[in-house]
Amino acid sequence: MRIEDLDTPFLAVDAGVLERNLTDGADRARRRGLAWRPHAKTHKCVAVARRQLAHGATGLTLATVGEAEVFAAAGVDDLFLAYPVWAAGGRADRLRALAGRVRLRIGVDSAAGADRLAAALRGAPAQVLIEIDSGHHRTGVAPGDAGGLAAGAQAAGLEVAGVFTFPGHAYAPGARATAAADEIAALSAAAAGLAAAGIEPLVRSGGSSPTENLSPELPDRWAPTETRPGVSVFGDAQQVELDAAGFDRCALTAVATVVHARPGHAVLDAGSKTLGADRAPWASGHGRLPEHPGARVTALSEHHATVAFGDGDGPVPEPGSRVRVLPNHVCTAVNLADHLVVVDGGETVVDRWPVDARGANT
Repeated sequence: MRIEDLDTPFLAVDAGVLERNLTDGADRARRRGLAWRPHAKTHKCVAVARRQLAHGATGLTLATVGEAEVFAAAGVDDLFLAYPVWAAGGRADRLRALAGRVRLRIGVDSAAGADRLAAALRGAPAQVLIEIDSGHHRTGVAPGDAGGLAAGAQAAGLEVAGVFTFPGHAYAPGARATAAADEIAALSAAAAGLAAAGIEPLVRSGGSSPTENLSPELPDRWAPTETRPGVSVFGDAQQVELDAAGFDRCALTAVATVVHARPGHAVLDAGSKTLGADRAPWASGHGRLPEHPGARVTALSEHHATVAFGDGDGPVPEPGSRVRVLPNHVCTAVNLADHLVVVDGGETVVDRWPVDARGANT
């Protein structure tokens, strides 16, 4: 089957670019002496996860218990919930069951959360990592508070294995290097705090796609042990605008049809229900077109994407033409799709992969 035989819009994955991204991601971690634990919330796809594991991933990072259940059922046996899970109600029972099936680590960032998690697990074999705020100011405790929280979690009956952080403030123009340095410093300080409290910080986990290509000077002691990039498996328009990836590293695009054209503009059939609606304040549009680098998706409706073309982008594609669109945030686009169409780099469809954990948000 060829791409032209499929009705648009759909998400297509270039198998060759994906393979290169997997190889390079694993090699980067290996060169830095880090365990590679990619975040599967980006792809939510067992077929991609199996390829990551085959390339040397030590396990997967996940955001929800539901995602963890999907990948555990597929045979992935080493999972980290990089989230301060509130273990109440049915979620508590699900966590305990999951801990009995796989090697499980769970994020903690408060004494109340630690107490709740300890009650939910009731001695089930799981470890916890203390979440550190390294500058993103979303969740996590200050590095200096990590030792006290770890001691409290241990007193509640939890096995504390170390610390983790997400340098999400790298998602801003010009912020990547600073965020990477902040991440290293925060993990080192937090690990020292655990050690001072008598808890060995065996795991020091960080990483993000914008900082993955950076290698700040590592401290002599308490350097990171693990990296958890997510988006870099596919790439997206945000990574391009942050100079974290080029168009040639973007494995996933939405294939759309031009349904309307006028001077300087085209309207596509891939709207927010295909591309997702994420747009950071600094983003130059709602998406990018790799074959027309100067073009921008300037407006989104549910089933329409309006694209503005510059003078250097060539003629506006005619109605009926097909174009490829990079979503701003690939994770949200994938979560809207039932399957990913795998292509050979040209026009031939070689496989379809279900988005197995689509909607597994609890």
